[in-house]
Amino acid sequence: MVEIIPLKKIGEDERGATFIFDTDRTGEFIFSFRKAGSASGRHYHKGLSPKKNPEKIILVKGEGTLNWHNVAGIEKGSEKIIGPSLIHIYPNAWHELIADTDIVVFEMNALVDGHGDTFRLD
Repeated sequence: MVEIIPLKKIGEDERGATFIFDTDRTGEFIFSFRKAGSASGRHYHKGLSPKKNPEKIILVKGEGTLNWHNVAGIEKGSEKIIGPSLIHIYPNAWHELIADTDIVVFEMNALVDGHGDTFRLD
């Protein structure tokens, strides 16, 4: 239902570290700063939008907890994530990202990609 992929470090020196990742996505993206203790998401996607099948998010910096459960089954989980990590969230996975520290998040989709493919539980 979710997949966490550490980004590949290709170098580090006195300036800091450099990481790479590969994506087939283009267009407008979302870059967010979230404060420690805040929650994001709390919804799921059915995969109707190509950029939500799967949803791809990079936790650029910080630490968070990704809670998820399958709205069509019984699978559920909670994953601690340390940035930088790539997160794939597959259709029908209700999910929330709790910021354990201040975090920086890069979503490989635009807000419009969620229109018609974002569902909340009552």
